[in-house]
Amino acid sequence: MSTKLLSATSINGTDIKNATGENLGEIKDLMIDTASGHINYAVVSFGGLFGIGDKYFAIPWKAFTVDRDNENMILNVPKERLEKAPGFHKGDWPTDARHEYLTHVNKYYNLN
Repeated sequence: MSTKLLSATSINGTDIKNATGENLGEIKDLMIDTASGHINYAVVSFGGLFGIGDKYFAIPWKAFTVDRDNENMILNVPKERLEKAPGFHKGDWPTDARHEYLTHVNKYYNLN
């Protein structure tokens, strides 16, 4: 069995596309649960795509798939859903693994 590993620095800045190849944004950072070592969510910027450039969005890590051939992350979520996604201001990141926040984000993306 071959396991592919990626460094956090190689993921940061990676483009996010939908299944049809349309650019949605990019990964700004990863939030890792230091107790378990698991990536809880990616901090995502949709840029000016939705007119919400002053916010970041928490997207559960398990919502992504990796396109190794094109070096992209694939997020199969309709744009309309992303426009209403829970976000946070760039200067006020959620920095703890509060259960209610993560539950809300996972529920929004139907990843309970």
